[in-house]
Amino acid sequence: MLDIHRILKLLPHRYPILLVDRVLELEKNLRIKALKNVTINEPFFMGHFPHRPVMPGVLMLEALAQTAALLSFESMGQEPDESTVVYFVGIDGARFKRVVEPGDQLILEASLERAKAGIYKYKTRASVGGETAVEAELMCTMRKVA
Repeated sequence: MLDIHRILKLLPHRYPILLVDRVLELEKNLRIKALKNVTINEPFFMGHFPHRPVMPGVLMLEALAQTAALLSFESMGQEPDESTVVYFVGIDGARFKRVVEPGDQLILEASLERAKAGIYKYKTRASVGGETAVEAELMCTMRKVA
């Protein structure tokens, strides 16, 4: 649905922190499904952990937040400018249920639960092969920075 070229136009993130490779499905103002190919070349695997590489949970949450931001930008029908940043406001109910290792395809899903007073709340889930790796409710806001 959205390839890496469109993702790069919508998100300010770049390697090594860009964590969404492709958007598979998108229903504006409702939900999004995206993909992150997890490879052994990821820089965090050198230290997490050298004897058993595992994707850090905080980066899985970041990938979900980037996915949610893509849903927001596409739903608004506008491309953000260089002064627009999406920040975390809160993370509730984060539960890690499966490790993510090199070679996995991480499926990232977010659905918009509420948008009120500039705060967006998403129900999110990341999975590998149908098994939940992490789920959480994320709250984000968009801000202009100088």
